[in-house]
Amino acid sequence: MTSASDIGLTVLGIETSCDETAVAIVRQRDGDKPELLANEVLSQIDDHAPYGGVVPEIAARSHLVHLDGLVTRALHKADLTFKDLNGIAATAGPGLIGGVIVGLMTAKAIALVHNLPFIGVNHLEGHALTTRLTNQTPFPYLLLLVSGGHCQLLHVKALGDYVRLGSTIDDAVGEAYDKTAKMMGLAYPGGPALEAIAKKGDTSRFDLPRPLLNRKDCDFSFSGLKTAVRKHVLELAHQGELDNQDKADIAASFQAAVADVLDNRVTRAMQWTKSELGDHPQLVVAGGVAANQALRARLTETCRANGFTLEVPPVGLCTDNGAMIAWAGLEHLAAGHTSPMDLEPRARWPLDKSTTR
Repeated sequence: MTSASDIGLTVLGIETSCDETAVAIVRQRDGDKPELLANEVLSQIDDHAPYGGVVPEIAARSHLVHLDGLVTRALHKADLTFKDLNGIAATAGPGLIGGVIVGLMTAKAIALVHNLPFIGVNHLEGHALTTRLTNQTPFPYLLLLVSGGHCQLLHVKALGDYVRLGSTIDDAVGEAYDKTAKMMGLAYPGGPALEAIAKKGDTSRFDLPRPLLNRKDCDFSFSGLKTAVRKHVLELAHQGELDNQDKADIAASFQAAVADVLDNRVTRAMQWTKSELGDHPQLVVAGGVAANQALRARLTETCRANGFTLEVPPVGLCTDNGAMIAWAGLEHLAAGHTSPMDLEPRARWPLDKSTTR
């Protein structure tokens, strides 16, 4: 078995902020590309599907039941023991507090028992840095973070140095996808189901709003868009049951509106930051919504029109996973950063210290 001294830094990461129980191990030798040695993810979709959304109590209990087994599986997959690790990282927030506590306390216990450095990771930073694990993206870059709970544009200057350019003033884009899907009775999780049915729809059938499109900032709003969709759904339901084509047209019209909003907000952020991003500016899209192929295609066009390169992690690392937490922990450990054992779990934890706009 290989020893830690032979393989550079090796970090185990734990992610339990929502409804995925995830453990991963990453390694990086000096000057070499990072390696993902293990990436175990246990989805709770079946547990939450009857409720049409994540139930925090169910999520926390599932993390508690399965986390130890996933840690064992990850070590076995990587052919390592705790003695081969250089650090333990875990999501410390933001997220559902019960789940965060389970992962954080497990990581602290492992670190104490095996005398390993402990790193508490901001879940948003995990998403922000994933592209450096998968694509070796250099700092600085523009980041669009889009998920079920978050929608932000950030200037990623360096490790730990993030400036928020804009964020949602109400709902996250992933939440808007899920709730729109739920209105139409689509299967849970709603985002992927809506994307699939939208391929058969007419994007122009329903005239939906593009919130904040003329605002001279980079903020987002999706509440009004959801309300407009609900109005159309109720009108169609009043006339009779929604058929599959109705649903497809609503989905396509909704997705087109979201794409227009993202294009507009991202273009403004590009104008603000391009001069600070070097000769080859990059837009990184991270978070669960980054897996949406229609939105990826639209943002590819946006990048081409503005002289940017689009960087997106592989689909499997867009949604919540342990690899992003392990990698963020490794980056911080390499920089000499560790966390105290009394680090508290946080339901809310902004990634940026302040905003400039």
